[in-house]
Amino acid sequence: MRAWRFAQPGETLRVLCLGAHSDDIEIGAGGAILSWIASGVRLDVNWCVASASGEREEEARRSAVAFLDGAVSASIEIGDFKDSFFPYQGERIKNWIGMIRSNCEPDIVLTHRREDAHQDHREIAQLTWNAFRNHLILEYEIPKWDGDLGQSNFYIPLSSGVLEKKMALLVKYFGTQRSKDWFDPETFRGLARLRGMECRAPDRYAEAFNVRKIIAG
Repeated sequence: MRAWRFAQPGETLRVLCLGAHSDDIEIGAGGAILSWIASGVRLDVNWCVASASGEREEEARRSAVAFLDGAVSASIEIGDFKDSFFPYQGERIKNWIGMIRSNCEPDIVLTHRREDAHQDHREIAQLTWNAFRNHLILEYEIPKWDGDLGQSNFYIPLSSGVLEKKMALLVKYFGTQRSKDWFDPETFRGLARLRGMECRAPDRYAEAFNVRKIIAG
C-alpha cells in the first residue's frame, strides 16, 4: 500500500476543522493535526466549534490552543448553537458555516461522518458538504455508545508519541467529560490501534476517515 502526503515539511497546508461540540475535532482528528505540525508542515488552521457554552467553551478554547501549538497561523471560533438540537437550528447553522466558507479557502476540510448516529454530528456533516462543494473533505469518527463506527477508507498513521500527546491533552483539557464511561485513554488507544492494524501503520496506530470524492491532479 502506497503512502500519500498532503504536504511536505516546509510546505503550507490550509485546514478547516469543523466540530459540533467542544471535544469532537480533538477526538476525531487531533492526531492528524499534531502529526502534521510535528512533521514540519506549515499548518494554517481554522478551528470552528458549533456548540460550547460556559465551562465547555473555556475547555474548547484552551484545548484548541494546545493542539495547534506550532501551527503557523490559527483562528478559533466557537458558536452558540444549542447542544442536541442542531436539526432544528439548521438555517442558523447553515448561515454560520456559510460565513466560515466566505472567509477561508482550505486545502482540506475535517468534519463529522454523515452516518454518525448523533444528530448534531450529522447536521454539521450535511451542511459541510453543502457549503464546500469543491474541496477535499475528510469525515472523522467519534466513538460512543451508539456503536456507529463504520468501514473507513482513508487512514493517517500516528506515531506512538503523537497518540500519547493526543490522549494526554484530551484528559487534561476536558474535565467535564472525564466522568463519562467512554472518555478515557483506553477507548482512544483501542480505536487507534484497530485503525492502525487496518492500514498496517508503522507505529501500529492511526486515525481513520471517510473520503467520498477525490480528484487526481
